[in-house]
Amino acid sequence: MAKFRFSLENIGEAAEKFIKLTGSQKIFAFYGVMGAGKTTFIREVCRKMGAAGYVTSPSFALVNEYTDEKGELTIYHFDFFRIRDVEEVFDFGYEDYFYSGQKCFIEWPEKIESLLPAETVRVYLTVISDDSRELKTVKM
Repeated sequence: MAKFRFSLENIGEAAEKFIKLTGSQKIFAFYGVMGAGKTTFIREVCRKMGAAGYVTSPSFALVNEYTDEKGELTIYHFDFFRIRDVEEVFDFGYEDYFYSGQKCFIEWPEKIESLLPAETVRVYLTVISDDSRELKTVKM
């Protein structure tokens, strides 16, 4: 388990620390209220990992795929905020992503809690103030 605070000013350092602490883990479920900074933090982690292009919230697509310039890295970024029921997740083949061996960052995992793999790392983002967040990780 890891626990630390960060701000937008040092989010790059926080992302690097997160990457180092989570090592070879693949599946990450991000919990936090609307506006806690889940997408912003995931964007920075992806950038630090070498993802090419701009990382955005997959609110309408449910999943975005990011790769590095060499095509050696693949990251899947999910946003389940808009799903109405778990059947929607089955319909787009979530298992192919979750069990691909690639990094998966999941926003709003509360909606699909029963589908999360056993090795999922839960990441809690808590708003401390307008410019400060606390991140806590817990292995399921």
